[in-house]
Amino acid sequence: MKKNTIVFTGGGSAGHVTPNIAIINELSQGEWDIHYIGSIKGIEKELISEMNIPYYGISSGKLRRYMDKENIKDLFRVLKGIIEARKLLKRLKPKLVFSKGGFVSVPVIIAASSLKIPIYIHESDLTPGLANKISQRFADRIFTSFDEAASHFPARKTTAIGSPIRREIFSGEKERGREFIGFTDERPILTVMGGSLGAKKMNETIRESLQELTSIYQIVHLCGKGQKDESLINIKGYRQFEYISNELADILAATDTVVTRGGSNAIFEFLALKLPMLIIPLTKKQSRGDQIQNAESFLKKGFSLTLEEENLTKESLLESLDKLEKRRGQIINNMQASPMSDALTVLIKEINKHRR
Repeated sequence: MKKNTIVFTGGGSAGHVTPNIAIINELSQGEWDIHYIGSIKGIEKELISEMNIPYYGISSGKLRRYMDKENIKDLFRVLKGIIEARKLLKRLKPKLVFSKGGFVSVPVIIAASSLKIPIYIHESDLTPGLANKISQRFADRIFTSFDEAASHFPARKTTAIGSPIRREIFSGEKERGREFIGFTDERPILTVMGGSLGAKKMNETIRESLQELTSIYQIVHLCGKGQKDESLINIKGYRQFEYISNELADILAATDTVVTRGGSNAIFEFLALKLPMLIIPLTKKQSRGDQIQNAESFLKKGFSLTLEEENLTKESLLESLDKLEKRRGQIINNMQASPMSDALTVLIKEINKHRR
């Protein structure tokens, strides 16, 4: 029996790929032939290739919100990408194109629209990125992680559902996690996550505060590629890793409190796991401010506390964590009362409507 074909797109950062992977893992068990169109050298190529999903790289330009001479060159790259994507889609004949945004998605969305292929997009952040701002006019359905984000899109085709969470994140075992990192149940576990490339100031402040922190917590520090400090390897109650993959679910099952960046996918996973979190978002100098907005939303809903990186010091970190622990019970109650739906289940149901 011939399977239905679906094409996924999205890239430029792991945040534009991870939710797609969650959906792909679910659909791969059913009647779908899955393909992925991304950039030629983007992080999405590496992540998707590991899954043995057919991957196609196309030309794409960076979408800028400011005047730059490179915009002219990138316009031609986008046009070339549209032509390449159109050829691929005509050959693959998908029932649906699903996009998570990022600059590479725009040529794919435009090409799919020209071929009258149904298009679904999902926006992770509280305000849409430029790619989804462009893509919304071509989309048949739009899904958002935040309730507030829905107001930025046409109401007739937009639904707020939350973020599609990887099923495997719920499979962790506390004892297995403690055994892996060599910790006991004598003190709570604080897990620090600064992203795949790490967060320099977060790393420095955590390490500067180790004496005080290890008197309260056992610390798992996911510090990013090339960011381990070899001089701290033998500190009792402190374990550092550049990156954790297969053991992450176990580590999170053993975790009591999280210090994290404000990426939507990560904070929605911690929400689903009912983990109190201190969010230290990327500054506006480092981003368009989306993580700051995400953190503000979670703060208002009582899911977390926020510490701006400009105000991050040893003293402010310790003070914020102390406040977080005092509010732990209320934060967990707020998380448990959250009405957010199971986004992954919703998306799978909607996607399956396009089967023959």
